[in-house]
Amino acid sequence: MSEKNEGIKILSDNRQARFLYEILETYEAGIELTGTEVKSIRMGQANLRDGYALIRDGEIWLLNVHISPYKGIGAFFNHDPRRTRKLLLHRQEIRKLIGKVEQQGLTLIPLKMYLKGGWIKISLGLGKGKKLHDKREDIKRRDDRRDMERAMKNY
Repeated sequence: MSEKNEGIKILSDNRQARFLYEILETYEAGIELTGTEVKSIRMGQANLRDGYALIRDGEIWLLNVHISPYKGIGAFFNHDPRRTRKLLLHRQEIRKLIGKVEQQGLTLIPLKMYLKGGWIKISLGLGKGKKLHDKREDIKRRDDRRDMERAMKNY
């Protein structure tokens, strides 16, 4: 499945999330944004690294995601870079997530922000935090795989 065939352009990626969390499921959500936020995101000025999502009153909110102020306009009309943003999901998906987050103690982490058909979407991962030994094991497995690929290439 090619990115160009679907018309998806990745605007921001949270590579640290897959290292810190074991991602069990992913969901696609829309984001409620202001005009200056959309312009900033299209210029690649979004940072998902410290972001996470919370469920409050049956709605999902994206917190701590930094979207830089748009440069082409004055400070009065601009947005707050770290404001709380509402995520748009179907009611059934929200109910499913409420059960998993509250009962199983899982976390919602933003993985990617991308442009799909003119709309800015966010990929949310339902994850469980990794322990130190899990991270070490992943690093070891990745290094072993890399070494095997090098050996096969040179052979």
